[in-house]
Amino acid sequence: MAGTPQKLGVLMGEKIEHPKIYLSKIAVWLLSTWVGTFIMCGRKSLSRKFPYFQRFSRVSSDKRRQILISWSQSTLFLFKLFYTAIKIFTLLTFFSQVNEKEENISWKAIGYSRPKVNNEEKSSEKLEQFEDEPLSSGVIELSRCRDEAVRKLQKIGIPVSTSTEKASLVIKCDVVVVGSGAGGGVVAGVVAKAGYKVVVLEKGKYVSRNKLSLVEGETMDEMYHQHGVSATQNMDILLLAGSTVGGGTTINWSASIPTPPHVIREWSEEHKLEFFDTKLYHKALDVVCERMGVQSDFDKEGFNNMILRKGCEKLSYPVQNIPRNAPSDHYCGWCSLGCRDGKKKGVTETWLLDLVESGNGAILPQCKATKVIVQTAAGGKKRGAAGGVAFTFEHGTETETGIVEARVTVVACGAICTPPLLTRSGLKNPNIGKNLHLHPVVLGWGYFPEGEGSWPEAERRSYQGGIMTAMSNDVEEETIIQTPSLHPGMFSALMPWVSGRDIKRRLLKYSRTAHIFALARDRGSGVVRSESDVSYKMEESDREKLRKGMERVLRILAAAGAEEIGSQEREGRVLRVKEASEEELERFVKEESRRVLEKVLSSPICSAHQMGSCRMGVHPKHSAVTPKGETWEVEGLYVADSSVFPTALGVNPMVTIQAIAYCTAQSILQALHSNSSI
Repeated sequence: MAGTPQKLGVLMGEKIEHPKIYLSKIAVWLLSTWVGTFIMCGRKSLSRKFPYFQRFSRVSSDKRRQILISWSQSTLFLFKLFYTAIKIFTLLTFFSQVNEKEENISWKAIGYSRPKVNNEEKSSEKLEQFEDEPLSSGVIELSRCRDEAVRKLQKIGIPVSTSTEKASLVIKCDVVVVGSGAGGGVVAGVVAKAGYKVVVLEKGKYVSRNKLSLVEGETMDEMYHQHGVSATQNMDILLLAGSTVGGGTTINWSASIPTPPHVIREWSEEHKLEFFDTKLYHKALDVVCERMGVQSDFDKEGFNNMILRKGCEKLSYPVQNIPRNAPSDHYCGWCSLGCRDGKKKGVTETWLLDLVESGNGAILPQCKATKVIVQTAAGGKKRGAAGGVAFTFEHGTETETGIVEARVTVVACGAICTPPLLTRSGLKNPNIGKNLHLHPVVLGWGYFPEGEGSWPEAERRSYQGGIMTAMSNDVEEETIIQTPSLHPGMFSALMPWVSGRDIKRRLLKYSRTAHIFALARDRGSGVVRSESDVSYKMEESDREKLRKGMERVLRILAAAGAEEIGSQEREGRVLRVKEASEEELERFVKEESRRVLEKVLSSPICSAHQMGSCRMGVHPKHSAVTPKGETWEVEGLYVADSSVFPTALGVNPMVTIQAIAYCTAQSILQALHSNSSI
């Protein structure tokens, strides 16, 4: 694909903020010299002709393949790290980008296409329904005409001063919410509907439905945290999180599962957080599910979920429908790239819509909060008080500073971004940034060839249909089995690479390759030091959960009728199921499930759920926020996102985030009602 080297250079040189990306930059530079190539590649890089030493680009393709494989198997961690980075970044870039004609030369060959959303469709009736999106009237772009932005804010009763000594823009309101995702969106909507003035700051862009490209590369670049290439410090876990108006609810996979009863018991009894077992919390679960239109039916099931369901039924594994915030006829495989018809009821279609329709609030995209303004304690109070948020935004070619002065401040940036904002604001609680849980995931795949009488039917494709409609849940093992959304870029980045020929062969099977994953409710935890510096240590018990989960995944794929099965383990072993005996199948399942977790970076582990990094508790010694969501150190400063979870949840967290945020919003309203001076 033309342009891949240039895009890869921009990605590694400018966009990726990983703390160890400099090592990859050094390695790439070394490989551009003959000395560096010999240092990194050894004798395999030598030529038979004088002067023998040569740059990496001049080494034969077969020798380069051998070198890459040696790095992937090296006992030196830095070689493994570099191999992992290069493999993921290169394949993701190549298979996810499009040219000026909105095409990728590989897509036809691998059986991939996307919905037509280009200029030729803009006159159609289907697109006209997107032209007047209700949320658009409440989104105010500070990067554009300043005067117009000020007028819009003043029109809804929010005072604004420009070019003051404090900042170029000072906005005053009752409540400022940092982050517009599952937590922030709920708080903003509830408080605005109650009659208070609310300003939402969002560091990501606002991409309206009619602007969604549904191109994987463009979407990850615009709507995902750190352009979709975030990872833990050692790159052993890939992190996916939203960074757009609507946050993760805009690009998630629709699963809307209420807090499991056993988790409610654990949090209320073992962690003494009694509010989780109150009428208020149970009401909150009902309210948010009703607001999102959560239901469990489907008219037609997609490729991956059909396979998961059939395999479970054959093996007598428990299998159930997944509640989703989408109607039964929503047969769409692109919701991880945004929902173009608005059927998926994320916060942009629900709670943020409540904010806008109330006439009491506004959403300011591409505004990055730099710190919470904390006023020093006065009048004998032990705690300081939150006075609002300072933020930066681009205006023309300049980076400007703004301030939102507010009676109540809510931080809802997600478990990766909330802790750094709190520490930048001077909070010292040692629990901030700790106790991070990731719901680690390992994946298995099965190939179901297309042909006469094939199942699933020949016209079915792995990337089409509801992303999640079926799951297998093992409460005792604390593991769930579900299906992912994998478009070509992410598919290729996760698949094993053993040669150029082999990866092409795997991609040619893309449209008929099902993926199923095992997700563990992890007891191990990590630390968030900054938005790009996240460390995590998996406990042995979590590895065991994933190992057993992986065994179930491979058995499910085989039982469903896969011709070939395998994992993402780097050696890329494949079992041809129809040719294998039961003993050979069982041996492969056991060995492969062990190998994916045997060594560091032996197989990609993913996380789409980050939680617990500012956990809720009953004492500041063990937690960062109170049961009401307020920080222990600063009055009027609340946290309303997945970072307040006391432990890992064990299921998809959107409903739980929203339910907790709904309760936090009630606490905020109570504070505003009872103390008009705050």
